[in-house]
Amino acid sequence: MRYYRKLRFGVPSQRRSWPVCTVIPILLGVVAILGVTIGLLVHFLAVGKIYHYQGDFLISGVTYNDSCENAPSQISTDLSKDIETKMLDRFQNSSIYKEYINSQVIKLLPHPNGSSVQLQLTFKFPPAKRGIMKTEIKAVLLQMLKDNTVSWNAVPSSIKLMEISKANAEMLTNKCCGRQLFNSIRAGNRIVNGKNAQMGAWPWQASMQWQGKHHCGASLISSRWLLSAAHCFANKTNSEDWTVNFGTVVNKPYMTGKVQNIISHENFSSPGVHDDIALVQLAKEVSFSKYIRRICLPDAKMKLSENDSVVVTGWGALYMNGPLPSVLQEAFVKIIGNEVCNAPNALSGLVTDNMLCAGFMSGNADACQNDSGGPLVYPDSRKIWHLVGIVSWGDGCAKKNKPGVYTRVTAYRDWITSKTGL
Repeated sequence: MRYYRKLRFGVPSQRRSWPVCTVIPILLGVVAILGVTIGLLVHFLAVGKIYHYQGDFLISGVTYNDSCENAPSQISTDLSKDIETKMLDRFQNSSIYKEYINSQVIKLLPHPNGSSVQLQLTFKFPPAKRGIMKTEIKAVLLQMLKDNTVSWNAVPSSIKLMEISKANAEMLTNKCCGRQLFNSIRAGNRIVNGKNAQMGAWPWQASMQWQGKHHCGASLISSRWLLSAAHCFANKTNSEDWTVNFGTVVNKPYMTGKVQNIISHENFSSPGVHDDIALVQLAKEVSFSKYIRRICLPDAKMKLSENDSVVVTGWGALYMNGPLPSVLQEAFVKIIGNEVCNAPNALSGLVTDNMLCAGFMSGNADACQNDSGGPLVYPDSRKIWHLVGIVSWGDGCAKKNKPGVYTRVTAYRDWITSKTGL
């Protein structure tokens, strides 16, 4: 007898089906996961990311000592400028010119066989190119050194390159004087009714606050010392009444410091405008960051020429007897020769050799009340900024034929050194 499996006739086999309201969310979820996955792959393969590098190479037989913490000598400035110019040219004419953003010399330091040159470089490229980019960057630098073995005494085989974090890249320049967070070439044409400064544009600018309110400007010249105007402290000599704010927004500072000591020039007397310079010593050292850095003091022999471009910054009045801004103001102005400034229709011989004039004879740019003590700064060929003037006095604000007058810092380099050692 043949046996068969017993079939259940009359009872149809049923296949479970998913309700539409359940299927659609599942499909959408799968599509979303695929979209995210594809997006991540595209981002990894194609979207650019910023990368920072530190480079080092040796120069034989010649000793340089530019730690970047003080104003560089002319000879190291010339060498650094030459290296930066040739790096820029090399990368802009290389196969990775689209990825190149910036490169700069940080330090020139003594080495047993000569000098060590430290570089900082920035590029933007997709993460997928990370490995090959380092090789290509190093190859460009190596060729640059080979081409300049004679002119720089460069040692091509000494080139080293390593990727560093954004924080470490910033740390390379935090202790350097006169370095901005970025190059600011967009200042408005006046502080009076002027333009807001961008964060990090002028990291040495400080607000001298008397009893909690902005009173004058000042410039950070070391971790403990600021330079300002003596007239700011006339009849306000008690250091306990003063604090110092650092940052772009005057009452929302990155840091506030207490004042330990105020040293006004011995020959300053109030009222007066001669020897209008003062040093402010902080109770504690500041911690340098991308937003708080020192300005370079100029060499005593530095000469400025008429029509040289300089920048004045401050939280002073927007116009004569006007309101004070909360955001730091900036203005590009021009150096005006003392002879022009002292003309009978201008300031009538009141400007001495220890002062300098800046602005425009047309009167469309000037510092104003409460800008006093603040910096007038000048960029060298490498865009490293030097403190050349201190806001001192003027006849009104932005008046025709009445440019602003500044204490000439080069005239007081020996005095600053005698008090601070800088």
